[in-house]
Amino acid sequence: MVQKILVLGLGLFFIIAGLNHFIQPEFYFPLIPPYLPWPSLINYASGFLEIILGLAVLLPSLRKISAWCIIILMILFIPSHVYFIQIGSCIPDGLCVPVWLAWIRLLIIHPLLMFWAWIFTK
Repeated sequence: MVQKILVLGLGLFFIIAGLNHFIQPEFYFPLIPPYLPWPSLINYASGFLEIILGLAVLLPSLRKISAWCIIILMILFIPSHVYFIQIGSCIPDGLCVPVWLAWIRLLIIHPLLMFWAWIFTK
């Protein structure tokens, strides 16, 4: 029962996060480091992958591979979290949090999301 709740939560988390890339793309554009090309493509591809992987993790036949792909995707998001810290964790007219909270997100929340996915790689 607990595993069903965990996998449903993981799937819904990534589906909702992915949809938000399409609903509020302006939220994500400033979080993409300027050294990366095609920020619009990166945003929409990230959202698309989050939706697909969120759905796939709900299917027992795809759960293991999608969980590994979620972990890889989380690793690919690390430069964005680091960039957010580098710019003082504040986007003018956008997301603004204390720097310590951005560090918590990078060093604790992000690894917990990866661990959450890792549970389903077995």
